[in-house]
Amino acid sequence: MTDTSDPVPVLIVDDDPSMRAALRQWIRLAGFETREVATADQAIAQLNPGFEGCVVTDVMLEGEDGMSLLRRIKDLDADLPVVLITGHGDVPMAVDAMRAGAYDFVEKPFDPDHIAEVVRRACDKRTLILENRSLRTQLEESAGLESRLIGASPAMQALRQQILHFARTDAAVLITGETGTGKEVIAQALHDFSPRQGGPFMAINAAALPEAMVEAELFGHEAGAFTGADRQRTGRIEAASGGVLFLDEIVSMPLALQPKLLRVLQEKKIDRIGGTKPVEVDIRLISAANIEPAEAVQSGRLREDLLFRLNTIELRVPPLRERGRDALLLFDTFLNRFAVQYGLEAPVTSARDEAFLQTYSWPGNVRELRNAAERFVLNAPVSPQPLETLVTGQRDPSAALAGGGLKELMDAYERNLIEGALRRHGGRISDVMNELNLPRRTLNEKMTRLGLSREQVGQSDAAES
Repeated sequence: MTDTSDPVPVLIVDDDPSMRAALRQWIRLAGFETREVATADQAIAQLNPGFEGCVVTDVMLEGEDGMSLLRRIKDLDADLPVVLITGHGDVPMAVDAMRAGAYDFVEKPFDPDHIAEVVRRACDKRTLILENRSLRTQLEESAGLESRLIGASPAMQALRQQILHFARTDAAVLITGETGTGKEVIAQALHDFSPRQGGPFMAINAAALPEAMVEAELFGHEAGAFTGADRQRTGRIEAASGGVLFLDEIVSMPLALQPKLLRVLQEKKIDRIGGTKPVEVDIRLISAANIEPAEAVQSGRLREDLLFRLNTIELRVPPLRERGRDALLLFDTFLNRFAVQYGLEAPVTSARDEAFLQTYSWPGNVRELRNAAERFVLNAPVSPQPLETLVTGQRDPSAALAGGGLKELMDAYERNLIEGALRRHGGRISDVMNELNLPRRTLNEKMTRLGLSREQVGQSDAAES
């Protein structure tokens, strides 16, 4: 039998109590769990496309016969195995049933070992079908997520795996990362790839609302609760019931409201302003912070007990400067999207542009990169400029190299790559070697030829032996 932690269920359908009892005994002795019903309608009520086992049914049932039940099961799930029990005179009907998609039929009287073997094979087939479905779903979800969270760096690959795994749970998630890294995109993905995908996704930025409005926005109010409250208003938490509430910049939530949010998470109830009785809610809370949560607790901006409720799962979004060549991939994607959006030809990036993409620190992260791509597309037909100039407003003296020969372009490209790596890693040569996949001797030769040293990024040689 299939190796599973719990016994695989087998649904027995027979209107003869003695036959049900016999089948129950033989099938349970073979290591399966049995569920028993007498009619076709009762059988359909027990089944769904995720049913893990098989169905064993008599052909001749009181009321609706086994052939009709087979057709209904195939409409529910064409891959659910159905084993038919037949009398001698029912064999032609059973043959027709096999043509209609039945897994097998067993003629009465039958050997208990034979029925057990047929059930075992049917359940093994069902297990394989469900495993293949699950794998196909995972592949489809992974492809869908890759189109939202673009990046081939190990950090992004790991983040996508975490999202798909944690999306299936209902645990609270705290997303941390710098401004512009895509925290709301991740929150939306956690909703869209979860069992709550059919429910609402309610997003609110705690820092964007005046403090006086936050409580009413989150919890709602009754008519007459305060001046100007002329009618009842449903708060964002209540409106998110059945789905996901995303609270961005959670550390900006007023301290006075944090105990109320904690109560919602603990008791699954809210109190509207001016209300007299709690309202039950069913939400999954996803929050985001652009500073370290521990730092927010130490500075008195976030209650520690609330943090323990928020970060059952904590996802860290890496800044763009830590994502290697992802900047190139993202920029190319945005470039083509904006070219289509504005009906323009996608401009070609130069070697200097690509070097800048990889070496610039991108303090605004993906949001800044996206803006740069849009400006690059719009400026190209009328006022083409190096990407570095568009982003920083500075014209580097080496910009003249953009029109130079291959050697000059390659030197500029290498210089920007190595200088950027030195800056990112604080002058630690071993880390620069790992990022650029260069041996120490080759790196030293290139740095000497290009006039680069660790002192240029304010580092001393004491850090390396």
